[in-house]
This record gives sequence, structure tokens and C-alpha cells, in this order.
Amino acid sequence: MPRAVDDREVEDHAKGRIISDAPLSRPVPVALRFDPGLEPATVRFVFPGNIEWSFPRSLLETGLRAPARRGDIGVWPCGRVQTVVEFHTADGVAVVQFDTTALLRFLKHTYAVGTAMSAR
Repeated sequence: MPRAVDDREVEDHAKGRIISDAPLSRPVPVALRFDPGLEPATVRFVFPGNIEWSFPRSLLETGLRAPARRGDIGVWPCGRVQTVVEFHTADGVAVVQFDTTALLRFLKHTYAVGTAMSAR
């Protein structure tokens, strides 16, 4: 269930798996946030330590169906039930795998908030 941070913002939680060349991937909790007051529509992925990545919601939507990239962020489907989000920094690349259903649920919640706001 999404948590309303204020009257408009949505916050969902998902487990990501950090993918590396190590034998085992590491699970990491990620807060998925959306504030419909930001233009263009922007989603924020917040990792432990308040590491935050913001990017257009449309990039996430497109990347669930086919590989998509914008600037330092790439999103693409990985099989039928997983989605990969790749974050590039000057220090390297972080690759995080999510269950696609968690990301779809988050997107659904972002649209529900936008619809509720426009009905006011």
C-alpha cells in the first residue's frame, strides 16, 4: 500500500538486488517516491544512506517494456518478471534488479495520485 507523504506525494517500498561480479547479489531496500507537483513527472529511487536518483517517470515506463536510457540511467526488462535499473556515476556503475510487479504497482499508484489531484 502506498504511503502518502503529504497530500500529493507517493512512497512505495521495494527490494532491489545489487548485481555485481560477486557470487551472490545483495538485497537492498529502496523507497520509490513520486511527487506530482514536480515537472516533468519525476520518480525518485532512494537507497540506504539517502542516496537518491531522480529521473522521468516516462523512462521507467518505457524501460519496463524495452531497453531505455536517458543520461546516466538505463532501464530494461530482464526476462518476464524482472527489471534492471542501471545508475552511472563518476565512480562506476550500480546495477539493481527489481521485481517488475513492484515497479508496475508503484507506477499505478503515481497515476492514481495524479488522477485524484485533477479531480479536486
